[in-house]
Amino acid sequence: MITKQFGDMAKTIDHTLLKADATKEEIKKLCEEAKAYGFASVCVNPSWVAFASEQLAGTEVKVCTVIGFPLGATTTEVKAFETKDVIQKGAQEVDMVLNIGALKDGDEETVLKDIQAVTAAAKGKALSKVIIETSLLTDEEKQKACQLAVAAGADYVKTSTGFSTGGATVEDVALMRRTVGPHVGVKASGGVRSKEDAENMIKAGATRIGASSGVKIIQGLKSDSSY
Repeated sequence: MITKQFGDMAKTIDHTLLKADATKEEIKKLCEEAKAYGFASVCVNPSWVAFASEQLAGTEVKVCTVIGFPLGATTTEVKAFETKDVIQKGAQEVDMVLNIGALKDGDEETVLKDIQAVTAAAKGKALSKVIIETSLLTDEEKQKACQLAVAAGADYVKTSTGFSTGGATVEDVALMRRTVGPHVGVKASGGVRSKEDAENMIKAGATRIGASSGVKIIQGLKSDSSY
């Protein structure tokens, strides 16, 4: 079986389709690929959560979705509601974008409360990941974002949305791993296009890989996808 053949690497991959024009047929294909290869999850926009959940019923593949995506600029109350709503519809993992502007302003209280609202809504029901959007941050800001995510009870920190000025780098993943320590997950996403890319991210400390090119990664091919 494909799943057994590629099990170890596949179990780190969140098979992702977040483009605005994704169709039902494309989401269905994403889910079929995730089942065939044994990926950790499919990551889809909130409107597709219920459908993906139906497609993956009875399998080990989780349904992951995004909160406050891709800008992180919705209000805390909206992020909390969105989290509760998608969990009710079948999401088992939520990747939230923190309030990037507040972080750059040094408003740590706002950032912390923003993350806490989502982790509280997800607690005991879904895994929570915090997207810090590394391409927009200084190293000091990256460290602070990671520290606030840990303080807020997040399960993972994540490099990027894949929709900003850059994606994951080995250096950022290593910095994030050093900052959060061994007990919080690190997800590398955005620009991971090949098996070599994925292996380098894992060596740097990533425990999940977010990629739209999961199948090509597993097959040892290179994708030109930006996510």
